[in-house]
Amino acid sequence: MDLPAPVAGPGQVVLSVLACGVCRTDLHVVDGELAEPVLPLVPGHEIVGVVEALGAGVDHLKVGQRVGVGWLGEACQTCPYCRAARENLCDAPVFTGYTRHGGYATRTVADARYAYPLADDADPAEQAPLLCAGLIGWRSLVMAGEGKALGLYGFGAAAHLVAQAALYQGRDIYAFTGRATSKARPSPARSGRSGRAVRMRPRRSLWTRRSSTPRSAPWSPPPWPRCARAGRWSAPGST
Repeated sequence: MDLPAPVAGPGQVVLSVLACGVCRTDLHVVDGELAEPVLPLVPGHEIVGVVEALGAGVDHLKVGQRVGVGWLGEACQTCPYCRAARENLCDAPVFTGYTRHGGYATRTVADARYAYPLADDADPAEQAPLLCAGLIGWRSLVMAGEGKALGLYGFGAAAHLVAQAALYQGRDIYAFTGRATSKARPSPARSGRSGRAVRMRPRRSLWTRRSSTPRSAPWSPPPWPRCARAGRWSAPGST
């Protein structure tokens, strides 16, 4: 699809896209499961790009700077949530790749207030997931406080990034997932209704870190297929 070259309006920046990750929400949008997207639409909200042009009033970014753009593309700044510094609950938000064109393109436009400076020496493809799963996970980790033991319920995109950050901080990590029984059984709660229910069993899995790892040597967990089989892990060098 060919669209006119983007132009930065007041408070906006034009980005040359380096990478854009794929989120499950992108698939919901493309499948038409979210109402009233802008059409035609360029999806993608895990954007890593380089500032190509500045709109009027943008003075905290510069041309050539690498930035990231996530799902929340703009907030109204006037509703009670925005005034309480809870812009993620804004009454009139703009969402990247849903109600505004996203990053599956060579260039895109972003609100400069929601373009976050990124390091130039990292792989853009590795930085991209931090703009969605990373932001969600980090917010949850901060809200959880500074406890030594951290439990993760459900283990997906956000949790596997949170785990790496928490291990780097020296915490003990426990992940809890669900495993369906081999045979689905009718549920008494569903009597009189068609269909079947699957009983879920809680299972403690994945990993724990039993001793500190130097901050200069952060550890990355093994890929997901190994996670699914493991019962307990420790970082390399643990005792």
